[in-house]
Amino acid sequence: METRHLEFFVAVADELSFTRAAERVQAVQSTVSAGIRALEREVGSALFDRSTRHVSLTPTGRALLEQARTAVAAVEQMRTVGARSRGEVRGTLRIGMITNLESLGLPAVVGEFHRTYPDVELSLRTSPRGSTGLLDDVRRGRADVAFCGLPVAELVGVHVQVLRRQPFLALLPPGHSLESADRVSVRDLLGDDFVEMPKGFGNRRIVDDWLAQQALTRRVTVEVPDLTTVPDYVAAGLGIAVVPAQAAQPTLTGPGPTVVPLVEPLVWELSVIAREHGRSPAVDALLAHLARRLPTDENA
Repeated sequence: METRHLEFFVAVADELSFTRAAERVQAVQSTVSAGIRALEREVGSALFDRSTRHVSLTPTGRALLEQARTAVAAVEQMRTVGARSRGEVRGTLRIGMITNLESLGLPAVVGEFHRTYPDVELSLRTSPRGSTGLLDDVRRGRADVAFCGLPVAELVGVHVQVLRRQPFLALLPPGHSLESADRVSVRDLLGDDFVEMPKGFGNRRIVDDWLAQQALTRRVTVEVPDLTTVPDYVAAGLGIAVVPAQAAQPTLTGPGPTVVPLVEPLVWELSVIAREHGRSPAVDALLAHLARRLPTDENA
């Protein structure tokens, strides 16, 4: 029984999609499908019910899944121990990212890591599901490391290194009645339309959770997937926004929004996350590199 086939089995069981499983294990879909068929022949029973729209575990698949997880985890641990004993840092690192990491100088930092550890193959991808999706990716093994904007209190079951803490600021369009204020309260902005990122992104989660705690609601009329474009939509008069400090500057030429500090102490935390246990030497090397090159910014 091949370990790779067990890895395919676990990936398909988690994703309930051969396409997503293939992306996770970095193989073509036909290879994953062939591996599952080979495993089913060895077991003597189907592991998945397949249709054009749906994949689900059979009773046999459900019965064998935890044993497969245990076997895969044991093999991964053996590889990790062997690599550590040889002092090797090699393999593939799948790094998940959110948008708006320009202030970190991430390309230069990762490029330096690549030159230091040339035997580590890097795969960097931005998640369309934001920080919530990235946390799920690390927990499920789809990503080895991820940059995440969720509050640290929500990052349960993963290793966390905080990189930045920044206050939220209000962005007001030209001519807004509060543009000359020294500070504004979120409560005073709830009559306006809001420009926001989609649900699931960390900075939106922080604001939405705070509003829910205060039993308050707002009207989000514009959703954009890139935080760096929010100031441009505000400057165009399409609404107001509350964003982390690093995202307060417009990207287009012309008059930008008015930036005003908030009364409420809303803080955005940017962290790098990884599995809590059983990490590869390559993952630990990257975490150590980030700790040296991106020391925590405690200013908020």
